[in-house]
Amino acid sequence: MDQILNKVGSYWFSQRANKEINSVGDDINSLSTSIEGGTKWLVNKLKGKMQKPLPELLKEYDMAVGIFPRDATNYEFTEATGKLIVYIPAVCEVGYKDSSVLRFSTIVSGYLEKGKLTDVDGIKTKVMIWVKVTAISSDGSKLHFTAGMKKSRSREAYEVLRDGVTIDKF
Repeated sequence: MDQILNKVGSYWFSQRANKEINSVGDDINSLSTSIEGGTKWLVNKLKGKMQKPLPELLKEYDMAVGIFPRDATNYEFTEATGKLIVYIPAVCEVGYKDSSVLRFSTIVSGYLEKGKLTDVDGIKTKVMIWVKVTAISSDGSKLHFTAGMKKSRSREAYEVLRDGVTIDKF
C-alpha cells in the first residue's frame, strides 16, 4: 500500500511541477507583451530571441551606424512593418564631426526601410532653433535630414558611434 501511495504521490507531484513550470513560461510570455519601454529586450533574451546590435541593423538597412547615441542599445524592430523603436536611457544631445547636433528623446520611433528612416518622432536638430526631424535618408556619401526643409550632411560624420550628453529637456 505504501508503494502505491508513493507512486501516486510522486506522479501527482511531477504533474503539479510541470503545471507550475508551464505557468512560469506563460507568465513570461504575458509579461513580454505587457511591458513597455527598454526592459522588453530583457524578456526577449530570456525567451531566447536575440537581436543584432543597433549599429548592425542600421548598416543592414544602408543607414549610417552612428545616427543614434552609443548608449542606445535597446530597441524593438518589427521587420514586417519596418517599425523601429529605439530606447535611450536619458534625453541627450550628440555632436557630430561636421559640427551638427542632434537632440534625442528617451524614445525614438519611425519606420526603417532600405536607405531611409521615415515618420521619425523623438529627434530634433538645431537650425537656428531646435526643429523636429521627420525623416533621415541615405544617398551614397550624403545623409538627408528632413526638418521642415531637407538638409544634406556628410554621411562620414555619422559613421562613428558617439556618446550623448545628458540634458534636462527634449
